[in-house]
Amino acid sequence: MKKIVATIEARMGSSRLPGKVMKEILGKPILQIVAERVSKSKLLNEVIIATTTNPRDDIIVDMCKKNNILYYRGSEDDVLDRVLNAAKSRNADIIVELISDNPLIDSNVIDYVVQFYLDNNYDYVSNFIPKITFPTGIGAQIFSTDLLEEVSVLTNDPQNMEYTKNRENVTWYIYHHKEKYKIGNFEASGIFMNPKIRFDLDNPEDFEFIKKIYENFNSLTVPLKDVLEFLMKNPELIQINQKYLTGDEKYK
Repeated sequence: MKKIVATIEARMGSSRLPGKVMKEILGKPILQIVAERVSKSKLLNEVIIATTTNPRDDIIVDMCKKNNILYYRGSEDDVLDRVLNAAKSRNADIIVELISDNPLIDSNVIDYVVQFYLDNNYDYVSNFIPKITFPTGIGAQIFSTDLLEEVSVLTNDPQNMEYTKNRENVTWYIYHHKEKYKIGNFEASGIFMNPKIRFDLDNPEDFEFIKKIYENFNSLTVPLKDVLEFLMKNPELIQINQKYLTGDEKYK
């Protein structure tokens, strides 16, 4: 049986919304909300926070210790290395790469994408590459630890002009080499097919939007399906952070 581990990248450094992962909603920091929502997955064996050795991220480690959440500290800039070593520290065979600024990430969606990976012969699966069909901010990427180890070796030349892209964006090399890797895209259906709604947390308006959703339900475990049904009945809320979507993505 292969061990499936979710890594959640998290750090305090953010130019647009500093310290966003520790901002609180209903008395809990965003990062804890994300970790607890992810932990409800039926297919994941473990969840680990992949944070950095920067002293400003001590607050993240303290939160993890307080709540018995696994964590790993690695390079701030070399995110590929950080994620790889976080997964290896838990002897992961399969990595589910997630990010901490997706506060409405849904364990059911994670399981749909993971099952799609397990049922098919893809090297890499996501639910947003090359086509976004889910709301933004509900992303998951699945691949083997062996594949990421291979990519780490292939992209570890600082003289290469794409070195920074490859190391800062963990899977950039994989989905930009479709001639080498089999890429799978799990597409949304039904109410989940709503890419014109933005659940990313990058700006103050994003935080306001997400906070209003959680406060409406007075629950941090509300399923994404219920959130989307609520927003269909209250479309004016969707406008709060719409300016950060562009062109055809905007909700109409």
